[in-house]
Amino acid sequence: MGTITESGNVRVIVTGASGRMGRMLVRAVTEAKGMQLAGATERSGSEYLGRDAGELAGSETLAITLTDRIEHCAEADVIIDFTAPEATLAHARFVAEKGLRMVIGTTGFTAIQLAELKHILADTPAIMAANYSVGVNLALNLIKQAAEVLGPDYDAEIYEAHHKHKMDAPSGTALAMGHALAEGRGVDLEKMAVYAREGMTGAREKGSIGFAVVRAGNIVGDHKAMFISDEERIEIGHVAADRMVFAKGAARAARWVNEQRSGWYDMRDVLGLS
Repeated sequence: MGTITESGNVRVIVTGASGRMGRMLVRAVTEAKGMQLAGATERSGSEYLGRDAGELAGSETLAITLTDRIEHCAEADVIIDFTAPEATLAHARFVAEKGLRMVIGTTGFTAIQLAELKHILADTPAIMAANYSVGVNLALNLIKQAAEVLGPDYDAEIYEAHHKHKMDAPSGTALAMGHALAEGRGVDLEKMAVYAREGMTGAREKGSIGFAVVRAGNIVGDHKAMFISDEERIEIGHVAADRMVFAKGAARAARWVNEQRSGWYDMRDVLGLS
């Protein structure tokens, strides 16, 4: 079982705490009941090192300053990490060494990096999800169910849009939708996915799963799975209006994983949807 402090709070370290999501995570942890911020980190050379995590997050001063040395943070139970693949791997090694728990929201891993991450955390309670929104995870279940019922006679397309600074494409959430759809159909996504179309592509192959990507402005997150026949179109979508929805979900996941035995979980486990 997870560690219980004298105050009964789950102690959390937020990595990448000066970024857009990092600041939201700091707020979510400090505002959540039964949780407390134990530390906040940022990459070496960041202009924000030494700044107060609470002030950066737009809340009250927390007397917790950003450091580039995770080992300098106070004792913790869980690390929440929404950074980049290489940084997440380094943080995972620290988690495994110290016997902590981990909540991972980083996307863009290669297959080799993901295998390494799972190896590092083999004996650790860890959650990894492409999206920590409760609504998105409900949508994933609906997409799987729709794919089971409609089958390959309905053309399947996944659309996603994000802000212009996002580094990876398709988004982790779009890929999660693709995997849910493929699982519902009983096929391998990588064998059926079409990630790009240009030039004389020919007629659509039956059973293929197409992806469309938009990167523009300050879009927080817009995702939609479409099932299309000659007679009708079914859409299952989710629009995020504020990144705080992801941060609150991650804080909820941190509280849940602190009570779990070693294992590899996702947000649907947290919500009891698996």
